[in-house]
This record gives sequence, C-alpha cells and structure tokens, in this order.
Amino acid sequence: MRERFIVKFKQLLSQHLSAKVVFAMDIALSVFASLLAALCVVFAGGPRPGWAVMLGWLGLSFVCSAAFYLFLRTYKVIIRHLTVVDVMLYTLAVFLKEIAVTVILLAIRSFSGFYNVLFGNFWVLILLDFVLTLFIIVGTRIIMINFYNVMLNRLRDNGKLDPVLVYGTSDKSASLIERLRYSKHYKIVGFIEYRQNGLKSIIGDLQVYHFSSEKSFKELKEKVYFKDILFPIEDDVRRERGRLVDYAVSAGVKVLVAPTIDELCPGSVRLSNIREVQIEDLLGRHEIKISLDEIQSYFHGKTVMVTGAAGSIGSEICRQMAQLRVEKLILFDNAETPMHNIRLELESKFPELQFVPVIGDVRQVSRLDFAFRKFHPQVVFHAAAYKHVPLMEENPCEAALVNVVGSRNVADKCVEYDVEKMVMISTDKAVNPTNIMGCTKRLAEIYVQSLGMAIASGRIQGKTKFVTTRFGNVLGSNGSVIPRFREQILAGGPVTVTHPDITRFFMTIPEACRLVMEAATMSTGNQIFVFDMGESVKIDTLARRMIELAGLVPDVDIKIEYTGLRPGEKLYEEVLSNKENTEPTPHERIRIARVRDYEYNDANGVVAEIERLSRAVLIPELVILMKKTVPEYISNNSVYSQYDNIAKN
Repeated sequence: MRERFIVKFKQLLSQHLSAKVVFAMDIALSVFASLLAALCVVFAGGPRPGWAVMLGWLGLSFVCSAAFYLFLRTYKVIIRHLTVVDVMLYTLAVFLKEIAVTVILLAIRSFSGFYNVLFGNFWVLILLDFVLTLFIIVGTRIIMINFYNVMLNRLRDNGKLDPVLVYGTSDKSASLIERLRYSKHYKIVGFIEYRQNGLKSIIGDLQVYHFSSEKSFKELKEKVYFKDILFPIEDDVRRERGRLVDYAVSAGVKVLVAPTIDELCPGSVRLSNIREVQIEDLLGRHEIKISLDEIQSYFHGKTVMVTGAAGSIGSEICRQMAQLRVEKLILFDNAETPMHNIRLELESKFPELQFVPVIGDVRQVSRLDFAFRKFHPQVVFHAAAYKHVPLMEENPCEAALVNVVGSRNVADKCVEYDVEKMVMISTDKAVNPTNIMGCTKRLAEIYVQSLGMAIASGRIQGKTKFVTTRFGNVLGSNGSVIPRFREQILAGGPVTVTHPDITRFFMTIPEACRLVMEAATMSTGNQIFVFDMGESVKIDTLARRMIELAGLVPDVDIKIEYTGLRPGEKLYEEVLSNKENTEPTPHERIRIARVRDYEYNDANGVVAEIERLSRAVLIPELVILMKKTVPEYISNNSVYSQYDNIAKN
C-alpha cells in the first residue's frame, strides 16, 4: 500500500498544474492581497469603508487581475520552472492591474462619492496592493517549488542515487542541474574545475570545488562524498584525458559523459543516456569542421548508392546521407543479418527516407548491373571490401576477388551508367603495403585512378569522376581491436596485444565519413585523398587505459599477454599526410597523395589476370603478379616474403 501511494504521489508531483487552476489561483491570490492592503490601510488609522465599498474594491481587483493575467498569459508559466523572466512577467501584469485600478477609481471619483472613503490613503493603498500582490504571487510559487523539491527528494531513495560532481562551470555544466533534477540514478552534489587558487563560488545552491593536482583531487575525494564525475560534453573529456580523467580512474571514481541534446528522447529532459566514458572518447579529437552547406547542396535530391552498406563505414555513410535529404538511397551488401539491422534502423530513425536494400555481391557483375540499371545512382560510395589483415593473408585469392575485381566491377558499371562520381574507400595499409589486404587496396586504387585518367584524356568514353579516400583504423569498427579488448576485459582477461611497441592511428567512424563526404564534394576527379589521422596510439597503452576505465588494475586484475606480430602486420603504420608525399587542399585535415600514374590498359590487363589467377586459386602466381605490379609491396612476417626477390627479377 505504501509503495503504491509513493508511486501515485510521484506521478502527481511530476504533473503540471493545469492552466485553469493556475489562473484561478492567481486571481484568488490577487484578491486576497487587495484585501490585506485595504485592511492594512484601515488598521493604520485610515477611514473605515463599509461592506459595499470593500466588495467594490475587491471586485475591481478581481476584474483587472483577470484581464491582465489573460492578456499576458501568465497562467502558461510552469511553476516549477520559474525564472527571472517569469518574475518580470508577473511584475508587469500586477503593475498594469494597478494602473487600470487607479484609472477606473479616478474616473468614477468625479461623479460618485461612493469610493471617497478610499481616497483618504489612496496612493498608499495602491502601492501596498502592488507590493503585496507581487509578493504573494511570487512567494507562493517559491513555496510550492521548495515543497515540490523537498517531497520529491524524500520520495526518491537517496541511498540509490549516485552523488556526482559536474565538470566545469559553463552554461552546459550549469544546465545539467535542471536536466538531472528528475534522474532516478544521479544526484549533483557540486561542480569541479581545474584551478590553482580558486575562490569559493556557488552555482545555484551547489559548491564549486577546485583541484590543481592529483594530490588535491584525492584530498577533495576525502572531504566530499561523490562517486562519479559527469562531463557535459565529450570535448571536455578529451581536454582532461591526461589530468582529471586519470585522477578519477586511479581513485576509483567513475567518469561519465552526458548525451547531447539530439540524443535525448523527443520532448524529454531525462538523462537516461548518460554513459561511462569509453576509450573512444579519449582517443578522439575535437570535432572536425566540414562544409556542411556545400555537402548538403551537392547530395540533396540525388540518388546515392553505397556498396558494403551494412559494414561499419558503409552504414555510417548511409546514416549521414539520410540526414542530407538525398532523393533515394540504395544499400548494396551481401551480409543478410547486418543488412536487416541497418534497414530497421533507417526505417525507425528516418521514416521519410526512400531507400532500397539490395542483397548482392560486388564480385557478381550481373547483380551489380541490375542495381545500376534499375536505380541509376548519381553518386556511388564503394565501401565493400575484405579488411582483416591476418585473415586475408590466409585467403589471398578471395581478398583479390573482392578488393580488386569487385572494385573494377563497380567502377566499370559507374562508367557504363553515367554515374557522376564514384568515391572509393581505401586504407592507410595501401601505402607501402606489407600484406595482401593492403596490396589489394592499392591495386584497386591503381585501376580506379587509371580509369578516371583515361576518361579525362578522352581515351575512354564516360563522364564519371573517381575519388579515392585513404584513412587508418576506425574506432569501434566490426572486428577491430577496441571491441576485442572490451570482450576480453568482460571475460576477465587476458587482454592480448601482439607487441608491446605496436602503434596505430585511429579515427572515429563518424569523423572519417564526414571527411569522405568533404573530399567527395571538393574533388575534381582522379585524386587520392588522405586524412590527417592525428597522433599514433600505442596499443599497449590503449589496452591498459581500457582496463583502468573498467575500474580494474592492469597486470593485477586483468593480465596483458603479448602474442607476437601476426602475418603481414606492421609494427608502425605509415603516416598518411606527410608534406613530402602529399599536396594541400582547402581543408586542413585532408591532403592529396602523390602517387605513380599507371596506364589504363596496363592496369586493366593486370586486374584481368588477377581475376583469372584468383578464380583458379593459383596463390604463388597471384602474389608474384601483385608484387610486380606494386613494387613497394614487401611482405612482413609472412610466408609470402619468399616471393619478394622473385618479383624483382
């Protein structure tokens, strides 16, 4: 019974008073204030009005109050969200009421002695009425707000609420007070910011605490009871990743980040999406600026096709295309379940989007022809590829068929059906490749670029422009290192790292896709764009940070094991955007790679031979041909190293 009462009372507290109730309440309070004002004048020695005069005075207060509360719509203000602006609105309403009362009383004074008794202390009465009315209306609201908060706090089980400190004192930080007011999980107990000599300050009724070192943070932890630190935005997390985040993790304090406004449920201010800070937040950089207007103008109203649409990169391109109001989106992929999942997502998030999922394989020319013939895409993003280095070392023929022959098939269909632009997704592993996967992507680049140059020179009829984009590892992609580490940590370890010194470049999937779209709009055709990947990350450090973020101690709670470099794997990835091997573009994060040009006829002949050897599963011959075509391909930690010298002869 008690639990049912609590639930009902919570529901009652969460509801707004109706506008009619608020309107009636305000009129009643105004009339009550006018009565108090008249009584104060009488008790101060003024003339005693009769009942008729008093009822006339109260009736006038009623009419004027109702008129201006209706006119200014003060009853629409939600009481528990009272602001200074709202108080000014009430002040104006009461002031106008007093003006109206004064004008009416002065007007009737000349022909009626009925109200003369009021004019003994008339201006005192009007002033008192103004002050008391405003005081009672605003004061009643403040009392109601405090009562509401007290009752809500009592009904909430404070023992189950995690006390949190909010990072910073910005507007976004302060707004979390209101956004977390009804949280069932978190309770703000103060704010925290970095400052050497901080003066005491307060936001709302909450203290702002300061830290300047790990020692001062630990002292604060002993003095103030809090379990979590909540960052209002992800940029703040990255700004503090080498300071407050480290201090918190080492002290066993959870680090949380609030969702952005567009992540919240429509019409809701509840922070149900608050999540713990993940390693992706610490590795990412500040938001990449792109020419959104130009991108939207270019893609708006176009039919866009994405191969590999169900993969990590392909699906994100689909999401961003959906936001650009394309005319139609064609999803092409051979993975049934992931395609089904992205279909359900698009149907839910973008109900107005016209899109078509097509199950197909880029190795099947007839299936590609069907998609191009039926839908006539104007822009094609080619993201379909085999990408896992060790797996492709074991299956080189399949890597060549998908990455090289499949790319040729897509490119040829783009030319045949007059596609405006084809954007191919490549990889940093195509730069001085040391493995099968990297070399197949370089061969795909060679074919696509040579075809584009042949069209530009008039040797082949067509109008398609080809754009290639290279970038490194994307955070959280299917089968990548971060999801793998996360699974190993959840299983209790060990976390397996190939080499203590191995490093990689990382970029988030959304920012990689934004740069792909930016490159697509700025390209004049046949360029290979490379992205600034920032600083490389040591994988061993990455693993240790992930363990710490999980609240565990590396090599104590979770062991780290070194398994050795896998076949074809590099210790260090190539830097994509060196000024020595690239040219600048208008975007500071995008550069154009300087690469050797290939004749189309030669490239076409090589791809045809690669297809023949791959279908016949003639692995030695295939690898030797790949090494001859891409002389910078030198195998690393691979059985194919034996063919390096043969290919040079």
